[in-house]
Amino acid sequence: MCGIAGILNINGDPVALQTVKAMCEKIAHRGPDGNGFYVDANFGVGHKRLAILDVSSKGSQPMASRDGRWIISFNGCIYNFMELRQELRAKGHSFVSTSDTEVIVEGLAEWGADVFKKFNGMFAVAAWDKKERALYLSRDRFGVKPLYYWFNGNTLLFGSEIKAILAHPAVKVNVNFSALNEYFTFQNLFTFNTLFENVHLLPPANTVRVDSASTSIRHNSWWDYDFSAPDESMTFADAEEETKRLLRLAVSRQMISDVPVGSYLSGGMDSGSITSIACTHVKRLNTFTCGFDMSEVTGAESNYDERRDAELMANFFKTEHYEQIINAGDLSWSLPRVVYHLEDLRVGMSYPNYYISRLASKFVKVCLQGTGGDELFGGYPWRYYRVFRSLDQQEFFDQYYGFWQRLVPDEQRGLLFTDGTRAKMDCSEPRQIFERVFTFNKKLQYSTPEDHIQNSLYFEIKTFLHGLLIVGDKLAMANGLEERFPFLDNDLVDFAQKIPVRHKLGNLEYFKRVDENEFRDKRKVYQEFNDGKNVLRKAMSDIIPEKIVNRKKQGFSAPDESWYRGENAAYVKELLLNKKTVSSDYINQDYIRTIVDEHVNKHINHRLLIWSFMNFEWWCRVFLNGEKIN
Repeated sequence: MCGIAGILNINGDPVALQTVKAMCEKIAHRGPDGNGFYVDANFGVGHKRLAILDVSSKGSQPMASRDGRWIISFNGCIYNFMELRQELRAKGHSFVSTSDTEVIVEGLAEWGADVFKKFNGMFAVAAWDKKERALYLSRDRFGVKPLYYWFNGNTLLFGSEIKAILAHPAVKVNVNFSALNEYFTFQNLFTFNTLFENVHLLPPANTVRVDSASTSIRHNSWWDYDFSAPDESMTFADAEEETKRLLRLAVSRQMISDVPVGSYLSGGMDSGSITSIACTHVKRLNTFTCGFDMSEVTGAESNYDERRDAELMANFFKTEHYEQIINAGDLSWSLPRVVYHLEDLRVGMSYPNYYISRLASKFVKVCLQGTGGDELFGGYPWRYYRVFRSLDQQEFFDQYYGFWQRLVPDEQRGLLFTDGTRAKMDCSEPRQIFERVFTFNKKLQYSTPEDHIQNSLYFEIKTFLHGLLIVGDKLAMANGLEERFPFLDNDLVDFAQKIPVRHKLGNLEYFKRVDENEFRDKRKVYQEFNDGKNVLRKAMSDIIPEKIVNRKKQGFSAPDESWYRGENAAYVKELLLNKKTVSSDYINQDYIRTIVDEHVNKHINHRLLIWSFMNFEWWCRVFLNGEKIN
């Protein structure tokens, strides 16, 4: 886990070493253990190192292949690098380090850019081919590691974070109005635009090649999720046993490290399963939980604190357990820091992620995460049951788009933005963006309830999970911590996609039979059905406590609905509703005032939208106005 940044001048102008160093300095938090730089005429690349595998100087980057042709700067971890190293040795390659980086660069010497398809891991790689004077940028299957680029036809800039790109003197910060519209629809970006005009995110499972003849960036997609061909002959017992075997193997692979490894431990099954398996590899595993001060919390949020269940598991697994307790006052201190590190706003109320990664980084350099289990094994049944009766593709799109307008629905978009902002965007574009996620994959069908659920799984893992991974990377690396995701192991993902829907959802047949018009409150009924991840629950039932196996699904979120009405109400108003509010150039303050009033006085839950307003306000202050974070 590290930070990379670099420059390719297509027009042949030499790259200044000092500019590369300045770009890397902006992401120094990603690599506190060392740095390195390489310049070859019109190409330059830098590296900030967080030493995980082979912490000696032999693992330093940028690294050259033994034949001298390839130079790489790499961020991530390749979990199958030892198997690939044996394969490369058999082909005559020799190695001087025990790092995965050397396997990448020797793999490039042997197989060229096809090597990226061989990796089981998370990575963002910049590879310079000295012979052909061409740059390759590549990103892992699932998009765990980010890689951004800026290209104006003459110069290509790239980096693990946008801050590195902004450090180049040619780049000016302007708002991308299309991305702004997209964000305030979905609280996420489904395209690979960013809020920064002309700065793009390389899509997952993509490799681009840029040389002196390049006039544009052409994406080469080499893998995609595929839930469309389940193995209907698979029995539940077969699915259970293979899930158990592959998760054990995935955790074992991702324990590889020359520095201490720990695990997040919420009160849920996913992190509990990973912790249970990890404990077989580490005698006294460090585990970490984030809890909340619940003294002023009411309603559904009163169950948000997971410390009791996490402590139950920590005692069960005999881990060395640490807790971070967040109170309402922690929001105002952390929010500008969170936005600075996120840069490109994404899903969720993410400041607890910042706090727990800061805690974990005091004890370990690597932390296992349970993210991905819900998206692979059907952890959100109340979403799928809303749309699985759709008659055709169009009805499916209509119903699902209605659900995924997480912030501001189409009919209110005219109230949200100022006249000047609205004039610079196409307010109908989010619907088109939403549909393109599905139509990108020609294998998807829309005929049966199972089709609709498989399509939902495809959509959510492509969009929602990807947003979670971006947030996870940025906020963990803000604290010099590497997060790993055992559920996002190539073999486990490939198998999970083949598991029939009936093994994942326990009440599928019931919902097929029942007349949903009998439900007075469909939303409430769907929320009550917590029957997802059946096969995973059964597979893990003999290694984690029964209470946790059967526990109702709960997201990792602070009780901000209550806090925005209570202790943080004044902060919300001070930030969003005064003459100094910077975002009022883009967002209609009358609309914000209405939303805040409805939340505080009418108890309409607008916590996601208020969070997004506050994030965008700080984004404007930090990146448009240059406000410093103390």
